[in-house]
Amino acid sequence: MSDDRGGFEDVRASLDGHPIRSLLAYALPYWPRLLAGVVTSFCTRFARLVPPIIVATAIDRIILQSGEPGLLANVGLVPAGEITGRAARVALLEQLVVLAVLAYLVRSATRFASRYLLQSTAQKVQRDLRNEAYDHIQHLSMDFFVSHQTGAMMSVLNSDINRLEQFLNTEFRQLIRVVATVGGIAVVLWTYSPKLALIALAPVPVIGLASALFLRWIEPRYKSIRETVARLNTRLENNLGGTAVIKTFDRYDFERERVADQSQRYHDEKVAALRVRRAFFASLRLTTGVVFVLVLYVGGTDSIVGAPEALSAGAFALFFLYLRRLYSPMRRVGRSANKYQLAVSSAERVFGLLGREPTVTDPENPHTPETVAGDVTFDDVTFGYGDREPVLEGVSLDVPAGATVGLAGPTGAGKSTLLKLLPRFHDVDSGSVRVDGTDVRAYGLGALRDEIAVVEQNPYLFSGTVAENIAYGDREVLTAEWDDEADDSDDARGRIVEAARAAEAHEFISELPEGYDTLIGERGVKLSGGQRQRLAIARALLNDPSIIVFDEATSDVDTETEELIQESLDRLIEDRTAFVIAHRLSTIRTADRIVVMEDGELVESGSHEELLARDGEYAALWRAQGGADAAVRSAED
Repeated sequence: MSDDRGGFEDVRASLDGHPIRSLLAYALPYWPRLLAGVVTSFCTRFARLVPPIIVATAIDRIILQSGEPGLLANVGLVPAGEITGRAARVALLEQLVVLAVLAYLVRSATRFASRYLLQSTAQKVQRDLRNEAYDHIQHLSMDFFVSHQTGAMMSVLNSDINRLEQFLNTEFRQLIRVVATVGGIAVVLWTYSPKLALIALAPVPVIGLASALFLRWIEPRYKSIRETVARLNTRLENNLGGTAVIKTFDRYDFERERVADQSQRYHDEKVAALRVRRAFFASLRLTTGVVFVLVLYVGGTDSIVGAPEALSAGAFALFFLYLRRLYSPMRRVGRSANKYQLAVSSAERVFGLLGREPTVTDPENPHTPETVAGDVTFDDVTFGYGDREPVLEGVSLDVPAGATVGLAGPTGAGKSTLLKLLPRFHDVDSGSVRVDGTDVRAYGLGALRDEIAVVEQNPYLFSGTVAENIAYGDREVLTAEWDDEADDSDDARGRIVEAARAAEAHEFISELPEGYDTLIGERGVKLSGGQRQRLAIARALLNDPSIIVFDEATSDVDTETEELIQESLDRLIEDRTAFVIAHRLSTIRTADRIVVMEDGELVESGSHEELLARDGEYAALWRAQGGADAAVRSAED
């Protein structure tokens, strides 16, 4: 078996435009918060540039008394004249202290505001994006779920969207940091010494170019890493979900090797990318080291020879304080380039998914009848999954409202596939499926599916209580609020209990530790197969549908329970159209009509007696089951 199937490599074809632009579009509704966050973030960065200027002023005018007015004097924040005498020096020091306090107060307040505003906006974008992605996945057609695995979907909804939130939260602030810090430092350094400023800032375009080249080189690597981790997640989820099968067949070694192989592939790709990243960051450190040495040599030489452009002691110290500040955001450019590419890879998957359109959709003017009688017609239906050979070919079947139709035939004959066309889980390739004379493709999906209930061979139950799982069959009951102590007379609870009684489930539910409030575990793991099926039948009956599909719905119950369920079903489907798929032919022998399918075609049709008298495929199946176990031992005598 391959781990390469079921991923999300194909969704990028649905991407429209650059994925980061699509991500930023989700932030636009919060532009007032973003704008305030950006402004306060710039204020934070500019406030951080003030203390080194204060230190330079203190060195020149208070300690050395050089007479240099300095930047603060030039902008009118401190006196420009010569400072002489102890009192004047103390007064200047007090002014510098006040400025420092104000700078730190501004920095603290704006830092809080900017981080809160930007981070909370990133959280809102994450919430909106995850909600829309989840809702979009739910509305995709069943063919999407057939070809994409759950682990890959979870990777998109969790890992990818979380990564986009981290990108907005962290790297957007880092972009502001780089622009504000480098821009502010460039202005200040140029004010003191254009020559040394050019030396200090010369690596900036080099780093920008190197980052662009790094992005181009690393892009395919990170795409591969994301696809590899999605496959690893899928493998882990499959194995954890299939623990019972692994134990049954003692396949620990086989599965350990498969997981180890995927883990090794992820390790190798991650280490290769890590090697390049470390080399890139090391080159940035070397570049900033060269700048430090050049500023020290050139600036020091100017001071020694007494050049006119030589810096004062305070200004020289300022340069090195700023070089240290410049080093961090310059180095961060490379790391941000790395994060950016990871975000692009995740955004491609997320927005590629959002660009994927369902193949089964509502028509422009959907047919939404007030009631559905339940007449069903399959007219020359042909259908196949994707590019594979057709599963159904030329199937025609007329079912009047209220009739019960049993479907028999070997596994793979197309019985389940045929009935999946009824609620439009898939659309026919040719022919048509009609309900009450109207093509199902003309119905609104909600209106159609509200009238069709499906009970599968292996029904899916949600992690929750018994009552919650049955309530899922009716929107009003599901959303009703009831007290945990409510008795069966409660309207919502009463309907749940009524449905459970009809499905012969009330008795076993009453024996559970907490009755209808018993937690049944993930997928109903705490219940037996027969109990899960009876809950699924109760859930379907609560929906009060016009059409019911039972797909091997009694396959996992014993004969006695099957009889009890069958008696209830006979009463419940009296005024409904019912389709019953069964390998155990005793289940459908009383159906109004039985159709036999083989290789995607309808080969026989008639009542139980008619088909036995015809001595064809149905009769052969009946004999193979021992006269359906002697008609279930003559209905248990």
